[in-house]
Amino acid sequence: MGPRLYRSPAQPRYAVALYRVSTAEQGHSGLGLEAQQASVRAFVEREGWTLVVEHQDIASGKDDRRPGFQAALTRCRQLGAVLVAARLDRITRRAHTLSGLLEEGISIRAADMPGADDLMMRVYAAMAQKERELISERTRAALAAARARGAVLGGDRRWRPPSPPCAAAAASFRAEQATRTAHRLALELDDLRANGIATHQGLARALMARGVPTPRGSATWTHTTVARLLARRASG
Repeated sequence: MGPRLYRSPAQPRYAVALYRVSTAEQGHSGLGLEAQQASVRAFVEREGWTLVVEHQDIASGKDDRRPGFQAALTRCRQLGAVLVAARLDRITRRAHTLSGLLEEGISIRAADMPGADDLMMRVYAAMAQKERELISERTRAALAAARARGAVLGGDRRWRPPSPPCAAAAASFRAEQATRTAHRLALELDDLRANGIATHQGLARALMARGVPTPRGSATWTHTTVARLLARRASG
């Protein structure tokens, strides 16, 4: 292997920011990106670093070919800069990708984990991947349970009942939809709490940063909305 073109200083003076949202709607609204930008800029300022460039992607974190991600890595290699994101999963959702970057000598920091060093980042990446696997397993189990109850999952299969649905059937469908939404949001809350976010306001900001819609489909979360969701979950 040839000589490296950059070094990884113990106290990096330069920072490269990376922001990511998953959908075009989130990117166009700017809600998720703006929250990430505010978090990263405040973190970099507290550390006393110089933010030299910001890159962003509208894509899944499982795609390591994202242009913003690759451009940010190139800049980090050129300057020996630290790569900063609002959350670790905004950089990548692949633990082996993160480990490879750390092995390469690229320092990585997340604004929501200000005290974490490179070793802790490896541990958090492994834990995050395990948590995603557990969420996936719980989701599959919930869908299997719904199917066992006779619920119809997925998109339009072009089936239509021979007669219009009655009010009771419509109410049952709405209740089923509400149950699915509540379960999905419960998984999101569990994931955020596992990452150390405990306050209602903090959970609201994190849900907006992820682009998660409220139970009524709004893009804006408040601490009151989170409190009501947690209360309903506790009473259920």
